[in-house]
Amino acid sequence: MVAADPIVTASYKHLFQRAIAAAPERLHFAAHSHHLWPDASYLGQLAAWEDGVRLADRKWERVMGAIWPAAQAHVAAELGLPDPATIVFAPNTHELLLRIASALPQRPLRILASDGEFHSFRRQSVRWEEAGSATVERVPLDRIVTAARAGAHDLIFVSQVQFGTGQVFEGVAELAELARPEGPWVVIDGYHGFMALPTDLSAVADRVFYLAGGYKYAMAGEGCAFLHAPPGFGPRPQITGWYAEFDDLSLPPGSVGYAPDARRFLGATFDPSGIYRFVAVRDMLRQEGLSTADIAAHAAALRDGLLAALPIEADLLNPGSPARFVALRSPHAARWKAALEAEDVIVDVRGDVLRIGFGLYQDMRDLNRLIGALRGL
Repeated sequence: MVAADPIVTASYKHLFQRAIAAAPERLHFAAHSHHLWPDASYLGQLAAWEDGVRLADRKWERVMGAIWPAAQAHVAAELGLPDPATIVFAPNTHELLLRIASALPQRPLRILASDGEFHSFRRQSVRWEEAGSATVERVPLDRIVTAARAGAHDLIFVSQVQFGTGQVFEGVAELAELARPEGPWVVIDGYHGFMALPTDLSAVADRVFYLAGGYKYAMAGEGCAFLHAPPGFGPRPQITGWYAEFDDLSLPPGSVGYAPDARRFLGATFDPSGIYRFVAVRDMLRQEGLSTADIAAHAAALRDGLLAALPIEADLLNPGSPARFVALRSPHAARWKAALEAEDVIVDVRGDVLRIGFGLYQDMRDLNRLIGALRGL
């Protein structure tokens, strides 16, 4: 296939000069996985280090008093959440998942999930089944709302965007109608949705949990996962750290108190540098006037350009999807990935699916090089 007309997009490489200079010949089309970091993230990392040495023990006053609420405000603005206090941060989403599950009193837990969830949840849920801690019903994405309405579940877990196929889940509002503080709870894994496509949770913020983080499209790297926890859901997680009772340190010895907001899901001492990087990147995007919709449009133009000139034969699993990557199924996927990597063209493979992701640091020159490399296959 050959494109009839060239697609022209802007270039934002000036925002990523350090990452590009670190590997100038690399062609990175795994933006759906490890996004290249913008220069602003370097400044955020430096700020975390400088606050640590300048303030020492007193750095936590700045972290929790300024950086943390700034990060909460950015997440709330991105997702249309009415109250930034419903946001809590952790080193990774797995920690937050464990705390959510620990806050549900039923055992074994009755879990409903799609059959395309990421390895972290898949592995943990299988292990819960092995241990007798949970029973798990797994259904195709298009059947999860019907299965949820059938009842008999304590926890409903589904990705906003399926990591393997790029399919987008459109039934969040329908699941939210079922959610109750006593159960079921609805948890949306938003890692492939947050800052990848515009997301408005304002209508369901009082009923659903939402998990995501900075590693992928937020361009902030590791250590900045977050949870939106609706008020009244899970006031006392069993898996808990001392940070979760900051508001209750005056309780009598032996008492286990909890913060009244999302901090009830906190653990213990953490590395705050990821939150610094996230705030720095978000501030940079605001200064540049770049919204998630703008970045998604830039990525969509690159995606459309690739699909219009795709020189390999493969099944496209997510046609018309707003996901920020294309999923191409072929028995040659692993071989293609290895051949591209040998030329310093970075994509990835899940089974027999080749995934090619699009981000702000790519432009049409990169796309043309990618198409040339694919043609060489």
